[in-house]
Amino acid sequence: MLKARLLSLLKPSRQSPLMAENTWLVAGLGNPGPGYSRNRHNVGHMVLDELAVRVGGSFKVHKARATVVEGRLGIGGPRVVLAKPSTYMNVSGGPVSALARFYSIPLERIIVVHDEIDIPFNTIKLKRGGGEGGHNGLRDISKAMGSRDYLRVRVGVGRPPGRMDTADYVLKDFGSVENKELPMLLSDAADAAEMLVTASLEQAQQKFHPIG
Repeated sequence: MLKARLLSLLKPSRQSPLMAENTWLVAGLGNPGPGYSRNRHNVGHMVLDELAVRVGGSFKVHKARATVVEGRLGIGGPRVVLAKPSTYMNVSGGPVSALARFYSIPLERIIVVHDEIDIPFNTIKLKRGGGEGGHNGLRDISKAMGSRDYLRVRVGVGRPPGRMDTADYVLKDFGSVENKELPMLLSDAADAAEMLVTASLEQAQQKFHPIG
């Protein structure tokens, strides 16, 4: 009995401070189902697919209403939890906050990857905190977390042409010209998320923000 008790105490807990010390949550936003999978609004999911390939994992269903991959960035590198909420975009906050609690990940080590209409297509910008710019997924995460001070990888999809409604635009697939450049954009966004984990926000901004 004593031996079993000692072994139990030595066994690491998934939610222990030691386990969470160097663990990051990277959440990619989108809508569930094949009908949305190639939409501009789902670029966050696409970036997470790229990151999952890099860590050598496949997404599995999690009770927090998300699919997740657990892995490390490189041999002995930081531990990451890659997550795609299984809910619709405008209720992303529940899954993200539930995963943060489950893995004991603090706000400063949460990264959200999302589409951004206020920057041109094929452009990436990074920031911590600030407004949500009318993005319902971000708004719900900020509400659920009680703070806006999480990191963002903002993947530019550009503004709708002419008088097209913004919602109609982001819920359409990327165009044929965009699709030619999309793989590089997804790779760059994945690189940016990795750099936030392995370096710093300031270093990542210096690399990915355009000059001028």
